[in-house]
Amino acid sequence: AEKAGAAKASPSALVWVSVVCIYCVICSICSFKTIASSHWMNLIQREIGLKIKYPVSFISCLLWFAVRAVLKKREYGPKYTQNNFITAVRAMNEFCLKPSDLEQLRKIRRRSPHDDTEAFTVFLRSDVEAKALDVWGSQEALARERNLRKEVEREYQESKFLFFLPASFDLDICDNGLNFFFKLLAWVYTGSASMFSEAIHSLADTCNQGLLALGISQSVRNPDAGHPYGFSNMRYIASLISGVGIFMMGAGLSWYHGIMGLLHPEPIESLLWAYCILAGSLVSEGATLLVAINEIRKSAQKNGLSFYEYVMQSRDPSTNVVLLEDAAAVLGVILAAGCMGLTSLTGNPYYDSLGSLGVGTLLGAVSAFLIYTNTEALLGRSIQAERVQKLTEFLENDPAVRAIHDVKATDMGLSKVRFKAEVDFDGRVVTRSYLEKQDIDQILNDIQQVKTPEELENFMLKHGENIIDTLGAEVDRLEKELKQRNPEVRHVDLEIL
Repeated sequence: AEKAGAAKASPSALVWVSVVCIYCVICSICSFKTIASSHWMNLIQREIGLKIKYPVSFISCLLWFAVRAVLKKREYGPKYTQNNFITAVRAMNEFCLKPSDLEQLRKIRRRSPHDDTEAFTVFLRSDVEAKALDVWGSQEALARERNLRKEVEREYQESKFLFFLPASFDLDICDNGLNFFFKLLAWVYTGSASMFSEAIHSLADTCNQGLLALGISQSVRNPDAGHPYGFSNMRYIASLISGVGIFMMGAGLSWYHGIMGLLHPEPIESLLWAYCILAGSLVSEGATLLVAINEIRKSAQKNGLSFYEYVMQSRDPSTNVVLLEDAAAVLGVILAAGCMGLTSLTGNPYYDSLGSLGVGTLLGAVSAFLIYTNTEALLGRSIQAERVQKLTEFLENDPAVRAIHDVKATDMGLSKVRFKAEVDFDGRVVTRSYLEKQDIDQILNDIQQVKTPEELENFMLKHGENIIDTLGAEVDRLEKELKQRNPEVRHVDLEIL
């Protein structure tokens, strides 16, 4: 048996045990200074990885090797993950359990990741899995129940399509719809190419206002499992499609009708009714434009931006679309009225066709601007550099933080910001924060009670897990303070470096 054990022993371990024995014998004969400079002492220090200042006893060296052997033998398999925790919500959703099923399970209080609670109750995953098998009888029955609930949830989501129009959009849609109807009648009566372009312009505005209202109604939906950050980008998507719609419907048809008027000019009847309709359209579109300008000016002041910066950065795509559409409508009415006036004075229908081309060009410029600004927003645009610097300085001024790396602050729309950074924490500050909440005398007493490698491991595991919890609490504290000081920051992801 001894030979078999010797055969299984590691040659490296036998060599170092022998070295330790020789070293201890030398310690009893020679002085420490001589040994400290010896070749054997350096070998032992290099193998152990510690700087030895005083003679090491034979027992302490053997204890070190024994602890090292115990830690090396530790293997973590799938069975170890049975100690994982699971929340009540996940237990009910993933394992199809009821609240009454969880009442008899072991409950554990842990630090909460949510801002509104300091601690919450979790369960051992192994207990939840055993309870699920007890309730459903088998894994196959549990899988069937999961699939059934997913199907019910899918049908519910498909049937839950709510479409609400904001009050401001009701007025705009009705206004543009009436303008389209009367301009269309004026075009049928006069045959004016400019009036046709204005009718198409009002039709495009009506359709785009409805599309934008759809985007707004969808953007305020609550986040779900498939879209954890919500639907705020639906405003940008609707605004982008709106820009494409203006280009396709408004600019394209206006250019086509203007070119056809130049190639095949026709005499135009009396334009009196057309002038009256354009005057009414100018009043209604001008009033809407003033309202949009006032709203954007207020929003720009609230965000500390100038009117021009707010529009160019497209902070509120719905308001910008209304502004640009109304501005284009007012300019289009003035341009069409001017060209129709030249036609009335000179009798030349080419001026009317040129007015149609001018309105189409105006619509094309507006659509190009909308496509550009909303595409930039959908690509994940960063917030202003000054605001990023402000957020970074707040974190760097915290005593627990050594450095901040890889900072990303993205505008998510609807005045929401997502902030992400890698944080290099000061382990000494975190450890002191943990020790301040502990009984130091009790910890010293626990250290003195450590006699075996197993007791040492248990001691280190206990306090190591508590220090990790303290580090998590520091992350939660920083995220909470960052959101409180900067209400626009809705999502904070601090990664420990």
